Amino acid sequence: MRNRFFQFTEDQSEKKEIRKRRHFSIRLNVFFFATFLMFTVLIVRLAILQFVEGPRLSLEASKGSISDSPIAPIRGSIYDRTGYAIAQSRAMQSLYYRVEGGTTNRDQIIQMARTLEDIFARYGKPTAKQLSAADILKLMDVGFDMDKMKTKEPSYYSVPRRVKADLSREEIAYLLEHRDLLKGIEVFEDSIRYYDSQTIASQLVGYMKRFSAARNPVSGLDFYKGKTDEYLDVEDVGFDGLELMYQEELRGKKGIKSYPLNAAQKIIGPATITPPEKGHNLYLTLDKNVQLATEQAIVDHLAFLRNRSLAGEFGYAPNARSGYAVAMEVKTGKVVAMASMPDYDTNKWTGGMSNEEYNQIIPFVNNGTITTSYPDFPTDKERAKHPSSIVYMGSTIKPLTILIGLMEGVLSTGSTYSDNGSFTFGRGNGATISNSDGHAYGLLNPTTAIQNSSNTYMSAMVGIPLWNKYGGEKSKVLDVWAEHLAEFGLGVKTGSKLPNEYEGSNEFIKNAKTSSMQSAMVYASWGQNEKYTTLQLAQFSATLASRGKRMMPQFVEKITKSNGELVSGYEPQMLNEVNYPKEYWETVIRGMKSGAEGIDTLPFPVARKTGTSTQDVSGGRVDNAVFVSFAPVDNPVLAVAVVVPEGRFGRYGASPIAAKIYQAYDQYVGGLSNPVVSVGTKKP
Repeated sequence: MRNRFFQFTEDQSEKKEIRKRRHFSIRLNVFFFATFLMFTVLIVRLAILQFVEGPRLSLEASKGSISDSPIAPIRGSIYDRTGYAIAQSRAMQSLYYRVEGGTTNRDQIIQMARTLEDIFARYGKPTAKQLSAADILKLMDVGFDMDKMKTKEPSYYSVPRRVKADLSREEIAYLLEHRDLLKGIEVFEDSIRYYDSQTIASQLVGYMKRFSAARNPVSGLDFYKGKTDEYLDVEDVGFDGLELMYQEELRGKKGIKSYPLNAAQKIIGPATITPPEKGHNLYLTLDKNVQLATEQAIVDHLAFLRNRSLAGEFGYAPNARSGYAVAMEVKTGKVVAMASMPDYDTNKWTGGMSNEEYNQIIPFVNNGTITTSYPDFPTDKERAKHPSSIVYMGSTIKPLTILIGLMEGVLSTGSTYSDNGSFTFGRGNGATISNSDGHAYGLLNPTTAIQNSSNTYMSAMVGIPLWNKYGGEKSKVLDVWAEHLAEFGLGVKTGSKLPNEYEGSNEFIKNAKTSSMQSAMVYASWGQNEKYTTLQLAQFSATLASRGKRMMPQFVEKITKSNGELVSGYEPQMLNEVNYPKEYWETVIRGMKSGAEGIDTLPFPVARKTGTSTQDVSGGRVDNAVFVSFAPVDNPVLAVAVVVPEGRFGRYGASPIAAKIYQAYDQYVGGLSNPVVSVGTKKP
């Protein structure tokens, strides 16, 4: 028994051992098979990588990165009402220099400027402005000049400076071929803005600057602050006038040019381009021919006034060196002409303007029809002796003075006054005002008081009675006066939305504090206490013409896409309406027949009021010529206002300019009478 038991046990152990060896052999075979399979897959994958995907992966490895260069958008065009192009843009290539922070080798930078001078001279377009090494170094904005003398600190180190715009193909090819030798030099796709060479409405259309300058925290505009991600530092943006007012519509959208680079950051393939979108186009209410005729009329008449032998005793005005005019359609508010003279060539801004060039136009770079601008005198000291574009409105206020007097009930349409040439007022009759040259007009009513431009009638019949009505020196009469003026667009903004528009100055409020409320009211009644812009005077004229409808000045007829599709059209907009009895309007308009050179010869009736505004400046007391008008009288179409600082009398200094504007409008637009003789359109 025992032997059979041990034999059974030994048999069982042997069987277990055999099973173990068999299982181990199976596992070993599985392991080797799995290993073989893995190596097979790996070899196949390596073969695929080498022979199938190898070229692609090799190219990917060599690319390194992608370089994206933004492309500035192509700006929309600006046309006059007939479709004549005033401002256009086209694509170009420009050379930029980026100041590298910490650059101290001035010799190398100066040598680069000399090298660029040679490149531009050899390969540039024959018509391009020749840049000297000194000019180039100044445009590079590195903080020193050719003599290594410190100038001004660079504006921004990181912002590329445009050194030259509109490169020739030869310049581009040479610069790209040698860019490794020209450190900091880059060629960017850019756009260039061209303005008509006739300088059509320069100050109204406006000008452009680099975005890097436009966003400058000190000298830039609030409009552009915070737009760094949206705009390119190297693109030009509107900085004044309509270019600024319609910046978003005109700009368009930027594009991208992407270059494949290898590990050494060299371009190794063609660029992929997402093209920029062109901005919208503006069609203005301006008529190019009327605008040019207006500008020429001002230039010619200023020269005439400064010529004693031509102008004569009453017309001679030796310091008449600037003039401003606005022509506005009565029923629509469309501005067909807005001239601020002297003007300037806006093309000078293209590619950058030197300080010397800018200093030459500083006095009149502003639009003098809506804000302060100065005559063309050579120095600041000399300019300070002369009035700006904002002058007292003088006797042009008198139609409104009568209207206010009628509405306030301090006189009637038949109220008479015996004008002996002067009027005394104040405590103990201590103050006296007089008519021009002390002229006595005798018995006057409201209509003849306007026609004869009587200062005494306005003072005695409106100024003093209105002051008394509201309680004398403790009254609110000046507030009442200001409210009436505002209804006609005086002392408030016109609603034009033009950048930097000035709301005028109600000087009577300030002067009441230094003299008396009575004195302020007297002088205000005949225009010696109110300073307003030419656009305000034009709106005032149009409101008189329409019998109380104050229209918003319009400058854009329509906005279209680059393909001509309409984006938005023009809609007249009335800002407010003054409801006066018909007989009040008739009383005033019948009186708007003051003597006005050139007006009476027109083949249609013109309601007008001349003004001679007297003003004290550091150079002494001067007389400014002011003129408001509208035509035809019975069915008004056009309102015209003209201001000529130091033009002396409105009759001689401003009225002839308005006559030329009416002629031009009647010829080129029509609606006043039959066409008249052509007028010139060339400025010196």
